[in-house]
Amino acid sequence: MPLVIVVIGVALLLLLMIRCKLNGFISLILVSLVVGLALGYTTQGAFNVNGVIVSIKNGVGGTLGSLALIMGFGAMLGKLLADCGGAQRIATTLIAKFGRERIQWAIVLTGFVVGFALFYEVGFVLLLPLVFTIAASARIPLLFIGVPMAAALSVTHALLPPHPGPTAIAILFKADMGKTLLFGTLIAIPTVILAGPVYARFLKGIDKPVPEGLHNPKVFTESEMPSFIVSVATTLVPVVLMAGRAVAEMTLPKGHAILSYAEFLGDPVMATLIAVLIAIFTFGLNRGRTMDQIMDTISDSIKIIAMMLMIIGGGGAFKQILVDGGVSGYIETLMAGSTLSPLFMGWAIAAVLRLALGSATVAAMTAGGIVTPLLAMSGVSPELMVLAVGSGSVIFSHVNDPGFWLFKEYFNLTIAETIKSWSVLETIISVCGLIGCLLLSMVI
Repeated sequence: MPLVIVVIGVALLLLLMIRCKLNGFISLILVSLVVGLALGYTTQGAFNVNGVIVSIKNGVGGTLGSLALIMGFGAMLGKLLADCGGAQRIATTLIAKFGRERIQWAIVLTGFVVGFALFYEVGFVLLLPLVFTIAASARIPLLFIGVPMAAALSVTHALLPPHPGPTAIAILFKADMGKTLLFGTLIAIPTVILAGPVYARFLKGIDKPVPEGLHNPKVFTESEMPSFIVSVATTLVPVVLMAGRAVAEMTLPKGHAILSYAEFLGDPVMATLIAVLIAIFTFGLNRGRTMDQIMDTISDSIKIIAMMLMIIGGGGAFKQILVDGGVSGYIETLMAGSTLSPLFMGWAIAAVLRLALGSATVAAMTAGGIVTPLLAMSGVSPELMVLAVGSGSVIFSHVNDPGFWLFKEYFNLTIAETIKSWSVLETIISVCGLIGCLLLSMVI
């Protein structure tokens, strides 16, 4: 019976978001209320409506506790990078070094580095003018370099903290953020290569003209931009600190003096805060900007993530309803003795929700709530489960995903061409992510 209620709840979520076009956060909260009431919260045998409200509050608060700080600092870092010309510096330098023959690899590396600091949509719009300019000047098909750029950004978005999806699921599963980053990077590198430069070669037949008016971006002068070393070093500060913590925890004995410092500095909140403080100087004060201008940039950055935070909080509420309503225990009993890989199950549930809902974030958070019980009973690595769910949440983007239309319109494609390029690209990322998780599970 509990699983029937969950299925009805997910169906209601689909109805509200797809048919009624209701906002994802409001939909998740309404579904949490309905599922909570249906599961029959009781206190001393009497129906207790307040129990549902308490679970929703606890779910939102527990999910957004440290996540709000990490996402907030991450958004600030990304906006500072974009506004000072750091992203342009990274892109133009790598392209100049790699040359026209290896332009795809320059774009991939640019997307990968910039993708660590910027949310997908922001990085996509920021790098598009550069892609258009290169395609127009070098006379090469637009998708030949557009697909590698989108693949790099999408992989970082799906697999690597401090991006919202993997960070939120890591908190949900109580996974170590540093290990998630390390394992995610191991999976991300071959995934980006296959979904980007390799797959782009199969799309040479789609040769669309560069949309007029979109390849003349604001160009920063040499004096306005920070150096390449400063841009990359500042951007990767949280990555280095979190990875350092993970390495220290895996190699140093407990109680070691260095370990405590590594854990402190490598905590995701501390790592992103340190990066923002450094960026205020390297991307702001050192570039001649006033503190008022820098703070305006930081204030604007929060607007980008406000609704994303609310949706993730709604996913946390739904998760808590399932836990407090006894669904977790029911799933544990039901799955006892199952031969199916919990990593595959997590991936599959997220994939189904992604196909139905469109939103990768909503799919990941909803799937996270459903598969959380599998962690305790299976003993699977929570870090790999984060990556499996994250991979499933990006499969086959289609017409119900805003990202589908973003790619279609900017690259001037038909729906069929968008499916052949963007939807397949996302599916390659999803399947490669699952395969990577299954392979890593054999050795860790």
